[in-house]
Amino acid sequence: MDTSNVSSPTGAARPLRSRARDAMKAETVAAASRLFDAQGFDNTTVDQIAAAAGLSRATFFRYFKTKEDVALDDLQGMGQRVAAAFTARPEDERPWTALRRAFDVITEDKASEPDRSLRFFTMMCQTPSLKARHWEKQQRWHELLDPEMRRRLGRPAAVNDPVATALVGAGLACLDAATEAWLAGKGTETLATLLDQSMGALDNRA
Repeated sequence: MDTSNVSSPTGAARPLRSRARDAMKAETVAAASRLFDAQGFDNTTVDQIAAAAGLSRATFFRYFKTKEDVALDDLQGMGQRVAAAFTARPEDERPWTALRRAFDVITEDKASEPDRSLRFFTMMCQTPSLKARHWEKQQRWHELLDPEMRRRLGRPAAVNDPVATALVGAGLACLDAATEAWLAGKGTETLATLLDQSMGALDNRA
C-alpha cells in the first residue's frame, strides 16, 4: 500500500484540523455576538446560534459546553495575553506596577471598540449566569499570573503562597471595580483611567 500521501497523526494534518476548528469556533462566536446584540443573551437560544453558524446542535456542543462559553470565548486567550505582558515587563519594575501595565492589554482592547465593549459588559452584568461564568473563568487567571507575581516578589515557588495570590486577586478586584465604574459612567471616562484610580488606591508599594 502506498502511504506517501497519508498524513501522519502527528504531521501536517493535525495543525490543519486545529486551524479549521479555530475558524469554525470564531464563526460561531461571531454569529452568537450578532444575535446577542440583536435580541439579548437570554432571548437567544443555542439552536439559533447553531443555525446562524451553520452547525448542528450536536456540533455546537463539541465546541462549547454552554451558551455562556460562547459569549466568553476570548476570556482565556485574554488571560494568556495579560500573563505574557506581565512576564515581559522590565525586571526592575515594581510587581504591582508591572501587573497594572499588563492590564493595558485589556484597557487597549476595550478602547479599540468602546461601544461593542460597553454593550457586552452591560449584557454580562444584567445576566446572572453570564456574570457568574465570567467570574469563574477570570479566577482561573490566577494560574497564569500567580507564578510570575511570586517570581517578581522573590517568594518561594509554593502553590499555597498567599502573598502572590492576594496581590493578583486584589488586581483583579480593582479591574472589576474599574469596569463597573466604566459601565456606570457609560464610558465617559476611559477604563484605563478608572483602573489607574482603583489600583492606585491599593498601591502598597509591592
